[in-house]
This record gives sequence, C-alpha cells and structure tokens, in this order.
Amino acid sequence: MNRQTKLAIIAIAIVIPLSSLAVYGTNPNTDSTSFENSKLQVISSFNPLHEFAQNVGQDKVDAILLVPVGVEPHDWEPTIKDVQKMQTSDMIIINGIGFENWVEKLEENNYQGTIVDTSNGILVKDSEEDEHADEHDHELGDPHIWLNPVYAKIQVQNIADAFSKHDPENQQHYQSNAESYIQELDLLDSQIRNDLSNCSSDFIAFHDAFSYFADEYNLHQHTIISSTDSHGEATAKTLENVISTAKEHDIKIIFSEETVDTRTSETIAHEIGGKVLVLSPLEVASEGTYISKMKQNLENLQEALC
Repeated sequence: MNRQTKLAIIAIAIVIPLSSLAVYGTNPNTDSTSFENSKLQVISSFNPLHEFAQNVGQDKVDAILLVPVGVEPHDWEPTIKDVQKMQTSDMIIINGIGFENWVEKLEENNYQGTIVDTSNGILVKDSEEDEHADEHDHELGDPHIWLNPVYAKIQVQNIADAFSKHDPENQQHYQSNAESYIQELDLLDSQIRNDLSNCSSDFIAFHDAFSYFADEYNLHQHTIISSTDSHGEATAKTLENVISTAKEHDIKIIFSEETVDTRTSETIAHEIGGKVLVLSPLEVASEGTYISKMKQNLENLQEALC
C-alpha cells in the first residue's frame, strides 16, 4: 500500500465520524429548542382580538397580530408568507360573521390548527335588514360585535375557553386572566350606561358599525355610508338625506373615522352649522388600548348627545 492510499484511508476514517456528529449531534439541541418554545402559538386576525388574546394568555402564549398596524381589515388579504405563518400556528382567533373572508381558503388548504370563532354565542344582527339573523345566516350579518363591551366579554371568554382546551395544564391561568379583564370590561360597560343615560339618542356615524353598541345603550344610529364596510361613496342624494336627518334630530356633531376621508363628514357639518368628531370602529391597529379607545368614543358621544 503506497503512502497516498494510506493517507486517503486515514482521512476517510476521520471525516466519517465527524460527519455523523454534525448530522446527529444537533438532535438534542433541536429537541431543546422545541421544548423551550412550548407556548401556545396564537395568531389574531385584527387588533381588538389580538389585545384580548394577550390579556388572556399573557406569558403563556406567543401572540401575533395578523393584519399590520394601520391597515384596514376589510382591505386585507394574506400573502403567501402570511399563510405559511398561519399554518405553523396552534390557533387562529377570528371575529367571525364573515369579517375574515380568507378563512375558507385556509380551511381548504388543510390548516391543522384550531380556528377560534369568537362570535360563538352572540346573536348576530342582519347587516341589511337590521333584523336578527338565524344561525344559518351567521356569516352574512353585521360583524361589529367587538364595539359592544357586553359582546366583547363573550369574545374574551371564548378565547379563554379555547386556550384552556388546547393547554389544560394552564387552564387556571387563562380563566383567571379572562375573569380579571372581563371585570375591566364590566366597568367600561357601567361607565357607558351611566354617562349616556340622560342624553339624546340619535347620532350620525360614518358607516354602519355601531348597531350592537346602539342597541345595548338605547341609542339610535344613523349613517352616512349605510354599508357595514366603510368603503363606499356618499351620493348627493345621500348627503341631502343625512343633512335632513341631522336637522330633524337637532344633531350638531357628525362623526368620521380615523382612516377615512373627512371631507364628506365636513360637508354635512358645514351645512348644519356643526362640527366633526371621530367615532372609531377600532378596526385599524393604532396607539391606545381597546378600553382607552372606547372611552375616547364615549367622550365624543357625550359631547354629541349630552
């Protein structure tokens, strides 16, 4: 055996064990990483639900907001990267009632996690005829349930129950956190009832988002855009009707929203000698919490109605 052959055999003898170590030696570390990342992987479709999930899960969940900050959920469609992210999650929290029109595609693509529909247990209003829809029409109704704090409590409890079912070892943690947050929502509900109890009832919102809120607090919502989707144009006839409604009910404040062009509301306000304030549907992620933004809505409603 010549010198070159001997060197080749020695080299092979050294390389093969090192290669084996490189391939198999990483397994314990991989297991460790998997074990350390044992938190529930939770994705919420839009900001209020993301905040609810964070309050319920706290340090036991990795909570991700799906629709980016500043983006209108009605406009949003998932990218391939978003779908891949969703496929690796344990659960996806949705509002339901057709608000997330991409969910069906996710189910068609064999999503293996849990889809948590937070509208379960809530009586849904029909978005067109303003009547209660039955269970079969659930996804055709008005989706804006989160704007009623009483319904927000149901959504929070649905999230806590889903977390508890998926992670029973931490059930007490989830249920206790939900109970604490629901108490905060109770206080918000009481404040709204008290602060609006002796006020007028008619207000003009930008789009049809506050039906559940109005029903809960004995108010009467009129709208500039009659759709439950904020996208739509007000015709000259629409403006004329809204101005007439404002004069009939002695309304001096016209509401707009953070992400819409205020010129329509300003035109109406100018015609009635009034002004424009914001009544937020809380759909777009921005600074502040659910409760702080609902309190800002309350302040603006007080100015309009009291």
